[in-house]
Amino acid sequence: MASVLVIHGPNLNLLGHRERQVYGLTTLAQIDYMIHEKADELGLQVEVAQHNSEGEIIEAIHQAIVTHSCIIINPAAYTHYSYAIRDALAATGLPCIEVHLSNIYSREEFRAKSVISPVVVGQISGFGPQGYLLALQAAANLTGNGPAVQT
Repeated sequence: MASVLVIHGPNLNLLGHRERQVYGLTTLAQIDYMIHEKADELGLQVEVAQHNSEGEIIEAIHQAIVTHSCIIINPAAYTHYSYAIRDALAATGLPCIEVHLSNIYSREEFRAKSVISPVVVGQISGFGPQGYLLALQAAANLTGNGPAVQT
């Protein structure tokens, strides 16, 4: 069974309380529940972690090399400047998917640049919590747990 690591970056522990006009009312606990439900449906093992510290995120990425088949990451504010997280993702050799709750391209100018996107398979942005579920479906496909594609 494929195993996926889902990493939530800084300040996402405040979902449901912070900038509700941007991030909505859904809490991180509710998103984590949806992630576990979708992973079960797809036959994936999933580990979910939230870290406010760049170093903790990097450590989680390093550990994923031996325990997981894919990484889904919402690097949050680190998206725009953390070359350390970018390099850690690239070093794993694992397929990685970048997720953002809001459409980072329709917000402040500084948010429109992702230093993470060049090293991930794809990015899902602007679909709120549903973005994580779409990423899980993509992870299932990338790891061979998805539906067979007829050609």
